[in-house]
Amino acid sequence: MALTKLWSSIVWRRSALVLCAAAFAATGATAQPRHGGTLNWVVNPIPTSLVPLNTSAGGNTDIGPKIVEGLLTYDQDLKPLPLLATAWRVSADGLQYRFELRKGVKWHDGKDFTSADVAFSINTLKQVHPRGRGTFASVTEVQTPDAHTAIVVLSKPAPAMLTALASAESPIVPRHLYEGTDIATNKYNREPVGTGPFKFKEWVQGSHAVLERNPDYWDKPKPYLDRIVIRFIPDAVARAAALESGEVDLGNAVIPLSEVARFGKLPNLVVDSTQWPFWGNHQQVYFNLDSPLMKDITVRRAIAQAIDVNAYNNVVWFGYGKVSASIIGAAMTRYHDPSVKHQPFDPKAAEAALDAAGHKRGANGIRFKMRLLYNPFLERRTADFLRQSLARVGIDAEIESYDFPTYTRKVYTDRAFDMTAESLINLFDPTVGVQRVFWSKNFKIGLPFSNAPHYVSEEADRLLEAAAVEPTEAKRRQLFIDLQRRVAADIPSIEFGANPNITVAARKVKNYAPTAEGARGSFADLYLQP
Repeated sequence: MALTKLWSSIVWRRSALVLCAAAFAATGATAQPRHGGTLNWVVNPIPTSLVPLNTSAGGNTDIGPKIVEGLLTYDQDLKPLPLLATAWRVSADGLQYRFELRKGVKWHDGKDFTSADVAFSINTLKQVHPRGRGTFASVTEVQTPDAHTAIVVLSKPAPAMLTALASAESPIVPRHLYEGTDIATNKYNREPVGTGPFKFKEWVQGSHAVLERNPDYWDKPKPYLDRIVIRFIPDAVARAAALESGEVDLGNAVIPLSEVARFGKLPNLVVDSTQWPFWGNHQQVYFNLDSPLMKDITVRRAIAQAIDVNAYNNVVWFGYGKVSASIIGAAMTRYHDPSVKHQPFDPKAAEAALDAAGHKRGANGIRFKMRLLYNPFLERRTADFLRQSLARVGIDAEIESYDFPTYTRKVYTDRAFDMTAESLINLFDPTVGVQRVFWSKNFKIGLPFSNAPHYVSEEADRLLEAAAVEPTEAKRRQLFIDLQRRVAADIPSIEFGANPNITVAARKVKNYAPTAEGARGSFADLYLQP
C-alpha cells in the first residue's frame, strides 16, 4: 500500500546527540573515554532469559539491551533519540510512523539487519510481550518498502508507542533466527544474537554470564569495554560485600537501604540515587474495593489519614524516596499534577471518622481486623510500618506474608485481601503504566498487576481511553490531570511515590547511565578510568 498520508511532526536526530553534556556530568564521565577492561556487574533477580522479548521481568531487561537493540533511545525528558532508527516521522492523523533505519548494521552472526527484522519483531511483540500486546494493539501492519524503511500502520492513534521503543521494552530480534519457531522456547532467548555493542559468550546458570565486545558495532569506536562479566548473587548481604570489596564494580537495587549511608562514605564507591525516567519507580497501597470494609470511602479516607507518608519515606525508604500523592508520580513531569495532595496526616480525624462510620473501639481497643498483604519484592518493614500506623487508630492489620507466586494468586486471583502494598511502576507513559491499574476493563481475575483494587469509574475510563488515542500533547496532558484528580477523590489507593533507585558503582566506572533507561541501557558508552 502506497504511503499517502501527510507526514508531519518530523523528528530527525543523529546518534551524536545521544550523549549530551548533562548525561556525562550525571554519571561522572569525562570527555576522554578509555578503551579496554572488564566490568564486573551484579544483577538481581536472576533472569529467565537474556532477551526481553516475551517478558518484562527484571534481570532480562537489565541484560538484554547490551546485546539486542530497539529502534530508539531517550534523553532524560523522554524525548526520542536515534538507535537502530536514524529518523522518524509521524503522520498528521497519528496513524502512520515512518522509520528510516540505520544502514550497514550487522547481526552478531554476520547477517544484515533490515526492515524485515523490524516488522517481524513488532508483530511478535504484539503477540507475546506482556506490555507489547497493549502498546502495539492498534498496529494493523508494518510495511517494508525497502530494506531500510519500516512504516508502522495503526487503526487508531497510539501516542504512547513512540516512547515504548527502547531496547529493554521493544527489542528488535533477528527474523532469520526466530521466524517459524516457538518464541517462548527459542534457544536464542538464552544465547542471543543481536546488533548491540556486546556479544553473548556464555551463561553458567546460577553463577554468571559473559558478554564480549562487538568489534563490528555500528557506532564506532564504541563500545569501550572488552568484556562484561555478569554475576548472579541472590543474597543482598553477599552482594553488598562483593561491591565493598571490589569483587564487583556495579549494581542497581542490590544492597539493603540500611547500608546506603555507610556505602556513601566509602572512598572507592559512588552511591547514585538518580531516578530513571523511562521506568518511573512507584509504590502504593491498594484497597480491595470488593471487601465489605473497604467499600466505604469513609474507612479508606480514615486509613489514609492514619498513615504519615513522609514518615514512611524516612522509616521504610531511609529518606531516599521521592514522595508524591498522585497515581502519576512527580518524576513524570509531562503529566504529573502537583496539586494532588495526600490526605492530611491526622489520626484524631481518622478516629472520629471511624467512630461515625460505626467502627467504634471494642473493649480490647480494636475497631476491626483486616488482611494486609505485601508484594514480597518489597521489604517486610513496609507492612510493619502500615500495621503500626493503623494500630494507633484501633485497626488490627494482620500481615500475611507469601512467596511471590502465592502472593500474586492471593491478590489477583483469590482476591483474599483488604489492603496490599504494591510496587507497580509508572513506566514511560501513563497509558502503559497507569491505565492497567485504574481502567475498569483491565480488571481480570488471574491477571497479575492489573486492576488490583477493582476500581470502576465511568469518568476515569473515559479519560484513560481518550488519553490513549489523543495525538495532541496539550489535550492529552489535561486528560491525565483530570484523571489524577478523579482517582484521588475516589481513594482506591494510597500513593507513596517513587521508591529509592540506588546504584552503587566503583569510582572507576564512568557513564553507565547516560539515557533515560539508566543502567538498563546498552553500556556502549561505559568505560573504566584507572
